[in-house]
Amino acid sequence: MAVLIVESVRELGRVWQSALERLGADVELATSQSDAISKLMETEFDIIVMNVVLGEGSAFAVSDFVNYRWPGKPIFFVTSTSFFSDGSIFNLCSNACAYVQSDTAPDDLASMVQHYAM
Repeated sequence: MAVLIVESVRELGRVWQSALERLGADVELATSQSDAISKLMETEFDIIVMNVVLGEGSAFAVSDFVNYRWPGKPIFFVTSTSFFSDGSIFNLCSNACAYVQSDTAPDDLASMVQHYAM
């Protein structure tokens, strides 16, 4: 399973990365929109784990790029805000497969990502 994590807080991204690697995933970490797009131009991932709020750039721009290149490629959204808690993210991003809080236990997040990547 190839996973791209797009998370501005590098330490948090590394925690998720470690949990996914324990499940046998090949994981790359991007910390901005431009970094994510660069990685996506080089590699096709099975799933993208992405914070809705990025420090640099837009998660929606990354989502649009993914959907353009690989329609239906699952994006697993994570957030620390209550924004989109009404489920509207699924109307805005056709490739959104999940939406969880960033304080979800890393092993639980990894198990969910593994499920959606299959």
